[in-house]
Amino acid sequence: MAAVAPGPDAPPVVSVAEAIARMQAIGAGLPASDGLACFNRMYLDVTRQVDGELSQGFFADPAFMAQLDVRFANLYFGAADAAGDPAAVPPAWQPLIERRATPGIEPIQFALAGMNAHINHDLPIAVAGTCAAAATAPDAHFADYQKIDQLLDAAEQSVRQSFETAAELAVGRHLSAVADLVANWSINSARDMAWTSALLLWQVRDDPVARGLFLDSLASSTALASRLLLVAV
Repeated sequence: MAAVAPGPDAPPVVSVAEAIARMQAIGAGLPASDGLACFNRMYLDVTRQVDGELSQGFFADPAFMAQLDVRFANLYFGAADAAGDPAAVPPAWQPLIERRATPGIEPIQFALAGMNAHINHDLPIAVAGTCAAAATAPDAHFADYQKIDQLLDAAEQSVRQSFETAAELAVGRHLSAVADLVANWSINSARDMAWTSALLLWQVRDDPVARGLFLDSLASSTALASRLLLVAV
């Protein structure tokens, strides 16, 4: 499978506007059916919504949320940029990268597997890292963290509705199996778990051994969930 534009030498983005532009470039370089493209479309839509709220008084601390959004996005870009070198892909992202062209996997499965990797694995790392850089702590930003749920709820519902519309035109038994597969994955539950993981990661931030063990476990459990979501049915 080919690498994803703009490539492994692209520098990290430093603003939400740059993150949006990078997602647009990734989407432009991939066929719509590519599994990574399915996730990228959803992520781009959510990032645009977040960007629109940053200057509207939606968040109590928009500067922190902007930095969190940028750090969060760079973790995804790192995985996408490594797509051409399987050994370099972060373990949590390997199932989606490996199976992004596999026949029999529906777009909603790819989108949710991407959300699973990005939320359950990347988000705790982004929260802890942004707090460390800002000399603050996660608890100070929990209310703003919860506000993102409102935007993500709409995005997840849109993807599911899109899938259901397509399902009316496809083979019922196949799509029923897919619906059963993805029905138990919830973005709200994932973000609740991610917040708990962020708090744990914050507590062990000064213990390299404990931090490493926790991150290894987090990557493994996230990858397992993605593999279950990406079963061709």
